[in-house]
Amino acid sequence: MKLRESGMPEEAYWETLFNVDLILDRLAIDGRLRDVVELGCGYGTFTLPIARRIAGVVRTCDIDPMMVARTKRRAAEVGVENIRAEQRDVFLDGFGVPPSSQDAVLLFNILHCEEPVRVLTAAARAVRPAGVVLVIHWCYDPATPRGPDLSIRPRPEQIVEWAGQTGLLDAQSPILDLPPWHYGIRFRRQAATGV
Repeated sequence: MKLRESGMPEEAYWETLFNVDLILDRLAIDGRLRDVVELGCGYGTFTLPIARRIAGVVRTCDIDPMMVARTKRRAAEVGVENIRAEQRDVFLDGFGVPPSSQDAVLLFNILHCEEPVRVLTAAARAVRPAGVVLVIHWCYDPATPRGPDLSIRPRPEQIVEWAGQTGLLDAQSPILDLPPWHYGIRFRRQAATGV
């Protein structure tokens, strides 16, 4: 799944665009989580800090082999061993985990894709009942220094609507302010989904 407008800027600049600790705190990513799947590792900007916080393994994937290689190198350089990074197209190959096996799936800055309900449905199926799907995206504001064109950039209410269309997810939080440029939403997988 190659995203529309998914080109990555230079790594050092990219990492100035996020307050990673604040984002992870507000999403409640901590030692209560064991196994987590991240869609789109990029440079490992979130992957490494998440791996240090959780009790299990971060499985991360990206369609770009250079991003996977960079994340692996960064993890090796700092001795973080609970990351499994691989090249994967989730539309073709899924998340690479058994159904209902993960505590959380992370969808960070990707729901401007062409089939967001499909991505949210796959994410919901990967998490255990009562597990969480955690979403962040660029604010719907032309002043943001990056992010997809506003014509395809989702508003938070739109993501909540898409999650509802899965029939599997309920919003667990209000819209979270993640300054300087993002918002976030916590979704919980319904406990009795039959999936």
